[in-house]
Amino acid sequence: MDTRRSGPPTAQSVHRSWWTVAMLGGAVIALCYGFARYAYGLFVPRFSETFDLDPVAVGALSAASTVGYVVGLLVAPAASAHSARATTVVAGSCATIGLAVMAVAPGVVSFASGIVVAGAGAGLASPGVAQLIVETVRRDARTRAQTWANTGTGAGLALTAFTPLLPVGWRPIWLGFAVLAAISTAVAAWSLPRAARSEPATGPPAAGSRPRPALLLPLLLNSALLGAVSAPYWTFSISRVGEAGLSPAVATWSWCAIGLVGLAGGTAGRAVERYGLRATGLAIWTTWSAGIALLALPAPGPVGAMISAGVFGAGFMALTGLCILWGARLFPAAPSQGVTWSFLALGIGQTAGSSLAGTTAGLLGLGPTFALTGLLALVAWTQMHPRLAPPARADVDELMPTPPAAAPVTRSAAGPARAQENDR
Repeated sequence: MDTRRSGPPTAQSVHRSWWTVAMLGGAVIALCYGFARYAYGLFVPRFSETFDLDPVAVGALSAASTVGYVVGLLVAPAASAHSARATTVVAGSCATIGLAVMAVAPGVVSFASGIVVAGAGAGLASPGVAQLIVETVRRDARTRAQTWANTGTGAGLALTAFTPLLPVGWRPIWLGFAVLAAISTAVAAWSLPRAARSEPATGPPAAGSRPRPALLLPLLLNSALLGAVSAPYWTFSISRVGEAGLSPAVATWSWCAIGLVGLAGGTAGRAVERYGLRATGLAIWTTWSAGIALLALPAPGPVGAMISAGVFGAGFMALTGLCILWGARLFPAAPSQGVTWSFLALGIGQTAGSSLAGTTAGLLGLGPTFALTGLLALVAWTQMHPRLAPPARADVDELMPTPPAAAPVTRSAAGPARAQENDR
């Protein structure tokens, strides 16, 4: 991690081209999620053979990743308030170390420790990158930068999709992941811009500036629903493709499509700027539910499976990007806090969704499970009710607690993305 201190950055270094910051932040997110968190599921059979794992142990190791992820999320707001840039670099470093430890682990205990460290990197990454974008990207481009950086997960998924087919053991592959993660982290440490010290602090807001539950609860419900709806697809989509009589090659290409088409989720930022957060979100939720329900067809075929995977990937990346924008709207001076709250709720929803989907699949089968999941996604239309919708900026101002009279009220440079979008 670069700890060198230098003079105040110039305006040019602070207001870096939004796509540069989005690309660098997206690279860190790609390695933290695509490599260090989600690639685990692709190699479970090999891990089980190496360490003699039964299904209970496999589940416990997956839970260890979640524990690390939650710890990273909880630490992220305070770390990002101190230095969003350093938090982003530390996230990449955790992913690198975790992957390397997993690659050389002689036993299951050391392997599990690597999983925890790698999971912590994923927890730090999204809040750190979200805060960094607010500090270093001009206001009118932050919405696009946030959503495009978030699609780094899709790039990571695409890069790892075919690695199980390589004619080598899993340890060399994992070492390769660690090397790529180290390179990406080093580039980020060298190239990520610093915020100007003359700007107002962007740390955690004072107690009087935190949103009331009336504003925060709808975000948490939306995020939990997103987690619950996405979990069955992450867990059972490949099994459903095989059950429908499709080849392993189709399953591999489907996983790749989740990542590659998921990059299109970055366009959600432009849509939010034009149509607003609620209208964009509901359109994506509706399309997403249809894509998920495609796997409920008795014979979706290769084309249906690929379309379903692509729609799922693009929808998931877009909707998680909208969660970041929603959280940043509620915590304009410290968006890392909004991302932490949102992603914690998403994780809770995924945990509950996985368990519920497993029970439903055991009772009804995978086809009906995906049909019910698609229907569940339509619950998002409750956001037509004003109390469950993403708030307009005027609503935030009205419902926020009034700061103490003695405390001067100042406007932070890390305000919402743009005035036009805030009015929607």
